[in-house]
Parts: sequence; C-alpha cells; structure tokens
Amino acid sequence: MNVLIAPFSLDHYDRVYALWRQTEGIGVDDDDADSRDGVSAYLSRNPGMSFVALDGSSVVGAVLCGHDGRRGYLHHLAVHPGYRRHGVGGRLVDHCLASLKEAGIRRCNLLVFADNDTGLAFWERTGWSLRQNLRMMSRNTDCD
Repeated sequence: MNVLIAPFSLDHYDRVYALWRQTEGIGVDDDDADSRDGVSAYLSRNPGMSFVALDGSSVVGAVLCGHDGRRGYLHHLAVHPGYRRHGVGGRLVDHCLASLKEAGIRRCNLLVFADNDTGLAFWERTGWSLRQNLRMMSRNTDCD
C-alpha cells in the first residue's frame, strides 16, 4: 500500500467527516465540536498535530491530536476497513506522538467507548494501557 501521512487540513474535512461517520466506534458529536467550524478551531489551536492518511486523493485514515499544555489527547482515530491491519493507524498515531514530543508533551491520553472492542484491541496491541483508576465525567457548558 502506498499510503502517505500528511497534516490534516480543513480541505480534508468533508472526506474525514464521511470516514468518521462510517467508522464503528467513532462518536461524532451532533453539536459544534465535530462541525467544520469546530474542527477548524481545533486544528488552529493545535497546528500540525492532526494527520490524515492518503491513498492518492482518497482519505483512508485520520486522527485529531492536540494538547492542553500538559497532556496530549487523541480523538477520532479512524482507518477505512480496507486499510486496517497494514500499519496505517499506527503510523497516524506515531506522527501524533512525535508532534506532541516535539512540543514538550510527555504523556498522551485518549478515550475509547467501553463497547468498542475493535478499538480497545488496537490500542492495547499498540502499547496503550487501559486505566482502571479513572472514570470520565462530562457536563455541557450551557447548563444552569
């Protein structure tokens, strides 16, 4: 496979969004976070840290990566089913980790849906550890 890893630009957005929507285990937000404007803001805040995998002009993989100045975070890693088990996901993650390291970030975290067995298997197979001591909590900012 001749797959090129390139920085994620907003020009890739429609193709990446379509990939996210068709990938099981990816939770695309119905709010602004995953909209074109939301992704544009994320890419601007974290320049050069998110990547796409390209086979010609086809987007066959994508990942969002950023940091808060202390910890790195990966979001929405997706690889087209026909390109899985060929190292595409690992290469995307390696590019993210290298960009975080270059920014001085020493640890990276990610979230995986508890029922996403394929995703959990990938992350464990590639050296990530499941944290048993944490629980995630969320709240919308527009609550009274």
